[in-house]
Amino acid sequence: MSPSATASANGIANNGQDVPDVADVPNPNTFITGAWTVDKVLDAIPTGRLAEGTTSPLPYFHILERLKTTKREGWRRFGIKHGESIADHMYRMSLMTMLAPPSLSAKLDMAKCMKMCLIHDMAESIVGDITPVDGVPKPEKSRREATTMDYITQGLLGKVNGGVTGPEIRAIWQEYEDSKTPESHFVHDIDKMELLLQMIEYEKRGEGKLDLGEFTYVSTVIVLDEVKAWAAELLKDREAFWDGHAHVRGEAGVDGGIAPEKKEMQDEYYSK
Repeated sequence: MSPSATASANGIANNGQDVPDVADVPNPNTFITGAWTVDKVLDAIPTGRLAEGTTSPLPYFHILERLKTTKREGWRRFGIKHGESIADHMYRMSLMTMLAPPSLSAKLDMAKCMKMCLIHDMAESIVGDITPVDGVPKPEKSRREATTMDYITQGLLGKVNGGVTGPEIRAIWQEYEDSKTPESHFVHDIDKMELLLQMIEYEKRGEGKLDLGEFTYVSTVIVLDEVKAWAAELLKDREAFWDGHAHVRGEAGVDGGIAPEKKEMQDEYYSK
């Protein structure tokens, strides 16, 4: 029996009161003032601070819930209020790595790639999703995310499983951030490819009234030939969907309809 059915059976269905929107998780960037710190976010979130320095993984499990409920911010500017969550994005990425063509899978640590997909945006559980147009300088974004990963892997996981798991997660996250290994290059490309997939899926549901073409910019910074081929096939499908109707082609930059200042933000955001 579901919790709501149980409550009704017991005659305590919230006493007729309105239930707050418990699924709404505001972006931390909207309510933190002054210098950003992990502590400021932890003190502000409704679920409260979690126990640190314990041998239990439960506090870590709870922080992961925020990845399930925190939305990816880029879509909100286009009126998509109930879009994908951060966890949605990372889940599909991890499955996409399993379809890596043999030319890649033969030379990559695929188990590490799947872990990296599931770890790379973990800091957004506290930091929130910062997009290229949010005006947060890249060094500041990196600082917030690094201090959050320290909190998660040391504060929450430092004594869990003998202190082994936290450093592994931190190392995989840092490998992704440094973007120097073949595995990190692949996962960065998959990150962009997943964005392109979601973009065209939203456009198709929008029946030609929703133009998300500025996001096609990311196809220009894909590195690996195999993922470039996937992106080219997808963008060809997108052109067929628009069928000659006017639309933004962000992969062409300013010439494709992106404002110069927005392209500058994108260039800075995706620079190594």
